[in-house]
Amino acid sequence: MKNFLSVKDAGNIDSLIKTALDLKKNPLSNQSLGKGKRIGLLFLNPSMRTRLSTQIAAQNLGMEAIVFNASQEGWSFEFEEGAIMNGSTAEHVKDAAPILGNYFDILGVRTFPSLKNREEDYAEKILHQFVKYCGIPVISLESATVHPLQSLTDLITISENLPLKNKTKPKVVLTWAPHVKPLPQCVANSFSEWVNTWKHTDFVIANPKGYNLDKNFTKDATITDDQEEALKDADFVYVKNWSSFEDYGRILPVENDWLLCEKKLQVTNNAKIMHCLPVRRNVELSDEILDSKNSIITEEAGNRVWAAQAVLSSILNSLS
Repeated sequence: MKNFLSVKDAGNIDSLIKTALDLKKNPLSNQSLGKGKRIGLLFLNPSMRTRLSTQIAAQNLGMEAIVFNASQEGWSFEFEEGAIMNGSTAEHVKDAAPILGNYFDILGVRTFPSLKNREEDYAEKILHQFVKYCGIPVISLESATVHPLQSLTDLITISENLPLKNKTKPKVVLTWAPHVKPLPQCVANSFSEWVNTWKHTDFVIANPKGYNLDKNFTKDATITDDQEEALKDADFVYVKNWSSFEDYGRILPVENDWLLCEKKLQVTNNAKIMHCLPVRRNVELSDEILDSKNSIITEEAGNRVWAAQAVLSSILNSLS
């Protein structure tokens, strides 16, 4: 693995999941793999789980992890080619990224969309410029359009909780949820892309009208604006908010109640509930769901370590 920017870099997903689950059983089994190596974790927007899980994963492999919160601790970056830097930006990525490439063996970068210009956000210019100029492997810690470490985590968690009954494919439902502010489509995009590529589930996406995701990510998934119909016989329900892709970055009026509650789950196959966190209680998900035995959200968040460690192991192996 050279970089880890999306599912396209994952290779054999089942193999990557197996590596992660093996590491979960024995976290320090390959502690010498990263000895003498450094990973830089560059955050252009805040993080808790991604930052901490990646640090732990690196340490489990013997690596030194150094975190830099660029939005709070450094200069403002410029990303435009040929920019006349007489404004608020103080350092161009063409100057900063090669230095980071000298300091580290692997670079993790977390960016965030503007939610103002869809073409610019979906071009992933910020992430790709770090890849272009730093000269070392780059891991996406979330970008404008996808969150591959989260999605790998999600598939690991589904794999661990597959229904015991004789069923060829579990039914996985990604359902939109309300929120108080516009959020990016990256988690929903990424989950859709990974589930579609994995091909081990019957996949349904439920969202209100006006909230359809980019077809490049949803592909052949069944898409419906009928949440109740989508939830029927579901084995896993992944709850996530996203702003409109079509009317980019906006919160659109929604007619029906999309907050998931126990009553709505009665039509499922005793479905396990997933969410990437952080979650706004009783806005996105009800307390009764989050605190129920069906919630595997804490387990899901814990698996972030093993997803990151599997990816780092693959990249470190390619460096040796």
